[in-house]
Amino acid sequence: MTTTLILEDGSIYKGKHFGAFGTKIGELVFNTSMAGYQDILTDPAYSNQIIVMAYPEIGNYGINIENSDSINTNCFGLVVKNYCKSESHYKSNKTLSEFLNEKGIIGIEGIDTRSIIIKLREKGTMKCMLTTDEIVSENDITQKIAATCVHKLNQDLISAVSTKENYTVNQDGEIDLAVIDYGVKLGTIDCLSKRGCKITVYPSTVEAETILANGHKNLFLTSGPGNPENCKEQIKTLEQLVGKIPMFGIGLGCQLLALVLGAKTYKLKYGHRGANHPVIDLLTGKVMSTSQNHSYAIDKKSLSGIMLETHKNLNDETIEGFSAERLKIFAIQFEPESEVGLSDVSTIYDKWISLMKEYQALPIRKADDMVNV
Repeated sequence: MTTTLILEDGSIYKGKHFGAFGTKIGELVFNTSMAGYQDILTDPAYSNQIIVMAYPEIGNYGINIENSDSINTNCFGLVVKNYCKSESHYKSNKTLSEFLNEKGIIGIEGIDTRSIIIKLREKGTMKCMLTTDEIVSENDITQKIAATCVHKLNQDLISAVSTKENYTVNQDGEIDLAVIDYGVKLGTIDCLSKRGCKITVYPSTVEAETILANGHKNLFLTSGPGNPENCKEQIKTLEQLVGKIPMFGIGLGCQLLALVLGAKTYKLKYGHRGANHPVIDLLTGKVMSTSQNHSYAIDKKSLSGIMLETHKNLNDETIEGFSAERLKIFAIQFEPESEVGLSDVSTIYDKWISLMKEYQALPIRKADDMVNV
């Protein structure tokens, strides 16, 4: 069966089908990782997006359910040069096509992914339609793509990927840590629990009073999808927590903390998505190869006086991390999990755990003790 990819500029790509059937409209983005397609497909930060893989051969090691970063999948489609139909790996439970079909993700192969990625790098991220249905009118389709995506891109996407109820992981952990789930990855929870954290995960709609009333001494903000400026309710909650509890954030959590402290965010031309983004620690001079997945960045010129830039992307010099030590706030834009071999990056968690242990011994700050930003 033929599958069709239509970009908002009218470009049409026809390829072979694999995965699910139907029609999806979303944001077309690309990822440069050479491995880890299962991690990518199950990353909640890809909500409402259609992913183009730069690496040409995808599906060769199948799917191992244990390697998923989330129970659910929220991306809409997968675009590859070659789909390997005969996977080979001793842990493989099913083929990639079977997995996509189960999750409602449409796949297309046999098209020139290199030309698509060049287009996205030159023109920026595009809206698109991926469909297995017959195309009737191209003009009507491009209008439908624009109208549908304008609505979706203005949504608060985290409500669809966040937990609906509180839950606890590693009940016997020595560090009591509250986690607000904006689209948490299982790898994040695993890294924190292995380092001795008793983790209580809260929905993205949790109120500040709940975090403080439960006596938590540290707060962790996860990564997630979408425009941080659309997260009005979450920003209001964090504003009420500033100065009362130490906060650590990654990905979307980093961006939300920046907004709370008075900085601004903006959308990158085509985002950062891959496992090889060079980032320098400005405090130590150490350069790390990092895994990233985000569309938005912090405006360096808008940093408030209390914020210190701690990490910088060596490709485009965007901010990759900051701290506000007086408020006990630390945040990074990239993913510090070590599951894809980035053990040098995971040391950031070790540093944060040391701080959490130190802060756990301190009394909780009352509202009248709050530090002014």
